[in-house]
Amino acid sequence: MTTSVTLSVGGMTCSSCAARIEKRLNRIDGVHASVNFATEQAAITYPDSVTTDDLVSAVEATGYTASIDKADAPTETTYLPRLLVSLALTIPVLALSMIPVLQFPHWPLWALALTTPVVLWGAWPLHHAAWTNLRHGAATMDTLVSLGVLTSYLWSAWMLAMGSDHLYLEVAATVTTLILAGKFFETRAKRQSGAALRALLDLGAKDVAVLRDGREIRVPIEELAVDDTFVVRPGEKIATDGVVITGTSAVDASMLTGESVPVEVGPGDHLAGATVNAGGRLEVRATRIGADTQLAQMARLVADAQSGKAEVQRLADRVSAVFVPVVIGLALLTLIGWLVAGAFGASAATGQGSVSAALTAAVSVLIIACPCALGLATPTALLVGTGRGAQLGILIKGPQVLESTRKVDTVVLDKTGTVTTGKMTVVAVHAESDNVLRLAGALEHASEHPIAQAVAARAAEDGPLPPVTDFVNHDGRGVAGVVDGHEVAVGRYGWLATEATPELQAIAHTAESEGRTPVWVAIGGVIAGVIVVSDKVKDTAAEAIADLKKLGLTPVLLSGDNARAAGAVAAEVGIETVIAEVLPADKVDEIKRLQDQGRVVAMVGDGVNDAAALAQADLGLAMGTGTDVAIEASDLTLVSGDLRAAGDAIRLSRATLKTIKGNLFWAFAYNVAAIPLAAAGMLNPMIASAAMAFSSLFVVSNSLRLRSFKPSR
Repeated sequence: MTTSVTLSVGGMTCSSCAARIEKRLNRIDGVHASVNFATEQAAITYPDSVTTDDLVSAVEATGYTASIDKADAPTETTYLPRLLVSLALTIPVLALSMIPVLQFPHWPLWALALTTPVVLWGAWPLHHAAWTNLRHGAATMDTLVSLGVLTSYLWSAWMLAMGSDHLYLEVAATVTTLILAGKFFETRAKRQSGAALRALLDLGAKDVAVLRDGREIRVPIEELAVDDTFVVRPGEKIATDGVVITGTSAVDASMLTGESVPVEVGPGDHLAGATVNAGGRLEVRATRIGADTQLAQMARLVADAQSGKAEVQRLADRVSAVFVPVVIGLALLTLIGWLVAGAFGASAATGQGSVSAALTAAVSVLIIACPCALGLATPTALLVGTGRGAQLGILIKGPQVLESTRKVDTVVLDKTGTVTTGKMTVVAVHAESDNVLRLAGALEHASEHPIAQAVAARAAEDGPLPPVTDFVNHDGRGVAGVVDGHEVAVGRYGWLATEATPELQAIAHTAESEGRTPVWVAIGGVIAGVIVVSDKVKDTAAEAIADLKKLGLTPVLLSGDNARAAGAVAAEVGIETVIAEVLPADKVDEIKRLQDQGRVVAMVGDGVNDAAALAQADLGLAMGTGTDVAIEASDLTLVSGDLRAAGDAIRLSRATLKTIKGNLFWAFAYNVAAIPLAAAGMLNPMIASAAMAFSSLFVVSNSLRLRSFKPSR
């Protein structure tokens, strides 16, 4: 048996840190870990033979901190004091070094005095991280920067002691300040990236008015229990998931579903916690609290998605793991190459010119090659993309989903509850006596199927329904049992294996041609009537289908209904391909059949009987108005139940994947192009550090563009 835990990891400064921790954790037998640099978390699955203390110890053994509780992550205020002080001291050092007219007697000593606190205090987080990793036999981005800064500073101090003016104090000070500036803006951007999830977690009510002994008592939300009755006044947040007992109102669920139009609710209707009561006073019975609520489940799904890794990120991690040692080797080769070239050049007489040029090139290589952008490319885009999705009522289960959305070419839509409202109603009863509806309603009352519930509700309007014995559900065909001593069967015509009168057959044929569903009733083995039920097509279904076609997808309608009824619905919404009269158990086979034809299939469904098909599909989309089982089996959840969200979900996922790939291209291209320039002496260290900081900011800023994603609806 395995257990999952998320550890907060402290001390990571780049993706190579995350790669080291992940490698160390995965060495433990039975442990599967994924470490995310941007969220500073490790998502771990581990067996019973391993404890959380073992996992924490493994992280600490690599030189980082770990805890189950949320650790204090670095914020922009962590770097702000060091940045401001370093900036104030660096400006005069830069001015003295670069502008000869400002150079007064003994100015190098003043420059050294101003640079020393920048290098020792301002850059301390970089030196500390580099030393910690060195003690554990590893090198990271901080190793590169620390080496570059200390090399420039110590060389300058040595040259000053030797009476030379070949100083690089401005390089040490400026590089430190630029790196701190990059860290400051990077942490601020990362915080903005995760803002959507934090906002989601903060949506819930903090207290609630509970009815106890007929009196309202306001208590903290933590004290609310399942089956408690609580009051929601106009303008208040609904404290938790529940069912309306008394009162009618309009409820604004836009923060959960992305839908701006309030929904009318009354007794018996289900409510989600954190939605807002926009109308009258409601009394609600709590059905789910705490971690079981829809809001908590949404937050958990988003957090899980953000802590995962896409396949493209795993490539970046593998590169980062070997990148830093390779860069240090390249910097040494650059240094040696320039020294050898200088030894045979014009500056061989003094050696200072060749050493200065060699040092400049080597330091530039160290700094320009820092793989910060590589580590931020994927996680920041995921943070923003999944967070924006949550705001729009689109829950993306994990980063691997993004790859699927790019390849999908066929979308299979379950009819009932997806294309239609799923609220079946009885529109006609054709039977020999009222007893037929009463017996059929009693039998159907024991079934969960939407059609069965519609028949039972209509029958109950005429009086109480009798009990049922020997109830049997024949999956997808019908139900049978004994009611008032009669053997009753309700279901498909072909399943009943008996003939109906020509009149009833004509009625059924007409109903099917109109897109309605005939439900046959047999009593004592003889067909006694037909009940016609109808389901309304969702108002936005046709618009949603048109949008899916624009995305290059071929829509297919999948239904257990007869071919005429399914065909009528398909024609109404603009679907050309219909697969009708499919039993629940056969839905998976239909998905497999399409996949065997070479299609990459997305499935949209909402019921328990859709769960297996959702799991089989290359991409499963569950309607948030459906069952928990269907939602659990899917890759994407559309909280609102609006089919138009399916197109938005695919569009957002594709936009997120495109952003990730753009970020990775920039990060790789930047390093590949910049290292040769630095080694050739065409970039000085200050320009290199500015370019390195810019590359990280570009990647994060590019990811933040996803916050402006607009849904088609």
